[in-house]
This record gives sequence, structure tokens and C-alpha cells, in this order.
Amino acid sequence: MSDELTALRDELEGAVLAAGSLEALEDVRVRALGRRGAVTELMKSLGKVAPEERRERGQALNRLKQAVSDAIDARKAALADVELERRLAAERIDITLPVRPAPEGSLHPISQTIDEITQIFGEMGFRWAEGPDIEDDWYNFTALNIPPEHPARQEMDTFYLAAEEGRARPVLRTHTSPVQIRTMLSEPPPLRVIVPGRTYRSDHDATHSPMFHQVEGLAIGRSIHMGHLKGCLIAFCRAFFGVADLPVRFRPSHFPFTEPSAEVDIGCTREGGQLRIGAGGDWLEILGSGMVHPKVIANCGLDPEEWQGFAFGMGIERIAMLKYGIPDLRTMYDSDLRWLRHYGFRPLDIPGLIAEAAE
Repeated sequence: MSDELTALRDELEGAVLAAGSLEALEDVRVRALGRRGAVTELMKSLGKVAPEERRERGQALNRLKQAVSDAIDARKAALADVELERRLAAERIDITLPVRPAPEGSLHPISQTIDEITQIFGEMGFRWAEGPDIEDDWYNFTALNIPPEHPARQEMDTFYLAAEEGRARPVLRTHTSPVQIRTMLSEPPPLRVIVPGRTYRSDHDATHSPMFHQVEGLAIGRSIHMGHLKGCLIAFCRAFFGVADLPVRFRPSHFPFTEPSAEVDIGCTREGGQLRIGAGGDWLEILGSGMVHPKVIANCGLDPEEWQGFAFGMGIERIAMLKYGIPDLRTMYDSDLRWLRHYGFRPLDIPGLIAEAAE
């Protein structure tokens, strides 16, 4: 091999050994053996060499090409070993380290109670529905057969917003019942919906909040009667409170949007100054219910002679307080982590009719 080729080989092998990464090594390979590399250009120039020297020159260039290629392969293997060692060192697990602490996140009792309610009614064929927090007067009051002189319309009970010219003042919805109206107007019957959501009333003490949560249920169909309502709510109460033989009674009442109407009570005892849900000598009111008033059905464009239904509603905070022994409603909104650690729930703690039956 001529001095020229020897010097080129030494230069290229030095560059190969100096390559500190696979990317740098690839640059050396392209510079030496690529389409326009130094060795490739010399191979292309063989045609200009005298015939008597061409064979010897060609053999020398092949030896140069092979030497550089072998050097590159050896360096590539070495760099790959270094990279593997680096990765193994970085990904090494120290088995002497302590176990990672369990996550501390938990569900708020209100979120838990909403999940429980929707799970139980979902197994009865009800689906989730929702609507806006700011409602028109018609949806919140008029369509629900609430007359203009009704106390619920007074400013001492209801939060009103500024009205546009020529229109009634919008309100922060006082119940989730407007969603029932919106559902009946937008979907053909038969239907079953459960409607949890925020509601607003001008009240604040240990058992009332200006913003609180309600859940309402609505079922519309042909030949629905009071027996369907009673069976549905008795099954719910027993599943929610986890008492298979929980006494449930229905007391006649009055609501503008249902006729007949009934308050629903569950059995309890207050012996020893403590409230216990179940069979006992006392009753506790938990929700209101009734058959949907024919005027409400007509307001939604349905024929009350053909379609009937039942509806019910309850305060989510109230039944959460009863089930989980929370004494003060206001603590639910204090953002106190100590309170949440005490009353919080794991994300999968969601009972239902099927789960209760299995237990």
C-alpha cells in the first residue's frame, strides 16, 4: 500500500477511534465510505490509472476499504456496549428502597353519594341527564305549575339575575326539576332520567347552604302508576342505606308539579341519643315524590290522557349526612383535608342493587 493510502487509513482509523457516539461514528463512515467518501472517490478514479498499475492499485484500495469497515464495526460494537451499560445503570432498581406510599386521594362524600345514587338508579334503567345552572323563569317555575304568587318565587328564597329588556329575570335554578322539562321537550317518551346537579337558594345554616346538590328522577310512559313509584323508591332506599328490610312509608303531601304527591319517610330509632337507620319506633323524612301533574305533562307538549309518569327529588347533602353521620352541612365546603381524610372514599366504593344483592 502506498504512503498516500497508508496515511489515509491511519487518518480514518483515528477518526473512528475518536468517535464518542454512534451518531459521530456514522458521520465518519459517510465521510470515508459514503457515495462521496474519500475511499469511494479513490475507487472511482481507478479508470484513470495506467492498465499495468490498475490491478495493484485496486487491491490496495480494497484492503483500505476493508480495514476502515472493520474498524467501524469494532467501534460500533464497543459504543453499543457502553450505551447498554449506561442504560442498565440508569434503569437499575434498588430493592433496598422502601415501598412507595399508597396514593392519598379520595372522593368527596358528595361525589361519592352522587355516584351511589346514579349507580342504583342506573341499574333500574335510568340514565343521567343535566341542564344549565342559570335557568329561564319558565323552565324553573311556570312549566312546573308553580303559580306567580308562590313563595318559592320570592327574592327571599331565590337568586335572581339581571333581566334583558322585555324578558323575565333569569334565576339560579332552585331545583334540578327544569331538566325534567327540558328532557320531555327534547326527547320522545317513554323515558327515564336521573338528574343530579347544583341548585341555589337563599339560605345558610348547619343544615342549609346557598349552593347545594339535588337529584331528581323522572319516568314517563304509558300506564305508569303510583305502585311503580313506590317500588322504585323502596328499592332505592334499601339499597342506598344498606338495610334489606328498611321500613319505608309514603305520606300525602303537596307539590305544585305532582298530583298526587307524597313525602317519603324511612324507619329509624333515636335510642340513646343516636340516630340509627332501620326498624325502630321513629320515622325520618328523606325525599319528596309524586305522579307528574297533568298540567306539567301538557306544558311539555304531551297528551296527559296518553302519557303518565312519576317524579321524585332529594337533597344529596342531606342523605349523605344521614348515611355517613356528618353532623354539619357547612363542613362539606371548608376544603379541610383532615375532614376529607376522615369522610373520604376510595374511588371504587360504589354500591348498587347488584352489589348489595351479592353481599
